[in-house]
Amino acid sequence: MTEKAVARLAGINVGGPACISPSGDFGLIGLAVMGQNLLLNVADHKEFNVVAFNRTVAKVDRFMENEAKDFKNVEGAHSIEEFVLKLKKPRRIMLLVMAGKPVDDFISALLPFVEKGDIIIDGGNSHFPDTNRRTRSLAEKGIRFVGTGVSGGEEGARYGPSLMPGGNEEAWPYIKDIFQSIAAKSDGEPCCDWVGDEGAGHYVKMVHNGIEYGDMQLICEAYDIMKRGVGLSEKEMADVFAEWNKGVLDSFLIEITRDVLRFDDDDGKPLVQKILDSAGQKGTGKWTAINALDLGMPVTLIGEAVFARCLSSLKQERGRAAKVLAGPSPKFEGDKKKFLADLEQALYASKIISYAQGFMLIQNAAKEYKWKLNKPSIALMWRGGCIIRSVFLKDITSAYRKNPDLENLLFDDFFNKAIHTAQDGWRDIVSKGALWGIPTPAFSTALSWYDGYRTKDLPANLLQAQRDYFGAHTFKIKPEYASEKYPEGKDNHVNWTGRGGDVSASTYQA
Repeated sequence: MTEKAVARLAGINVGGPACISPSGDFGLIGLAVMGQNLLLNVADHKEFNVVAFNRTVAKVDRFMENEAKDFKNVEGAHSIEEFVLKLKKPRRIMLLVMAGKPVDDFISALLPFVEKGDIIIDGGNSHFPDTNRRTRSLAEKGIRFVGTGVSGGEEGARYGPSLMPGGNEEAWPYIKDIFQSIAAKSDGEPCCDWVGDEGAGHYVKMVHNGIEYGDMQLICEAYDIMKRGVGLSEKEMADVFAEWNKGVLDSFLIEITRDVLRFDDDDGKPLVQKILDSAGQKGTGKWTAINALDLGMPVTLIGEAVFARCLSSLKQERGRAAKVLAGPSPKFEGDKKKFLADLEQALYASKIISYAQGFMLIQNAAKEYKWKLNKPSIALMWRGGCIIRSVFLKDITSAYRKNPDLENLLFDDFFNKAIHTAQDGWRDIVSKGALWGIPTPAFSTALSWYDGYRTKDLPANLLQAQRDYFGAHTFKIKPEYASEKYPEGKDNHVNWTGRGGDVSASTYQA
């Protein structure tokens, strides 16, 4: 079956006129909310002529007659062939369609018409292994493929998103002008730079989304502690978040939390009170947690944030459990102002841990997948336009600019000082959550990870002994106790009971 036939089976109109004079600088396929807004963002920059196409061709006409009617530099196409012919070479084509099969379908539809040197960009939330595959297979055909993370929602797409491109680096000089023109700006710098090879751009977007899960869960835990632990009203909590937004927690998510808590329904009651406490998710946070397990990296906070959403979805079961499972009733006593200051520091410290874990994962992924990553640029890309944008990210950018080989954010002087300053309040909040029966999985795992990371000798020595006892899985000896019997660096096995043998099990790294 030909590529054109495959495209037609996928419902993509591939026929069109052959005699067209190319005038388009940038082509975009996919006119859902994100696609329309990103296309209009490009069109705002009058130096770029834009061509639009959509699987449902009638949507192209509606778009041209409505949202794009005042733009002289936007034109529509009614087939893949017409779309491609309207673009100047090397053609710059961006897909903003549903991840998975639709991306492959459109690539197949484009292949009969594009030429060597043309560029296809996937701007959806594709899983990075798919981007690895597409980059390699299209490179064999002479097509330069780019997988780019796009963050900031529909407003970001329209007025300045964070863009995280990776893939075939030969494409970067040809798309850099458009991408950095339409991206958000932070201190005059575009929140867009080349990330790295193959699926690196989508990988970084995946981790961004995982950190977003963590940030949101931390904020929800702070809200729960203020609501049930301290007894604050929505308006009082909104005032707290407004105050926090003036300091170290200044960020988009803190800002919108303030606004959500101040929003009343028609009856004058806060709308947030009426919203069902069952959270949804689209999978990128789960992908991050799964990849962390695959790489053996302890990215605990994102994992807990994903599990918290899963637990929230058990709404009816939790309702039954609430009737039969007892726990303490929160009773606040003490200095409310000091407690809220401690809560702010606990949120800040936990956020530092989440980003430290996220960058640790990115660093190890680069080693595992042999990617060249630009860590200072990654932090810069997240400073504006995206959901996790915050003042905090300027400090991360600064840390990696000072030392691109920084082993962990906690080794940077700024973050080292910040985590020590926050520590007392952070511990108090976690202990209060436990005493009050208010779940704080993200706060708690952040603190547990911190304590584990700073511990020279963990109890894993006992774990290794247990594994060797029941399964002959072997253990290594501490260097200071190495001997002829237990050589350093070797896999040792002991017959713990006298009934076992000397044969050990094979070893592997998870």
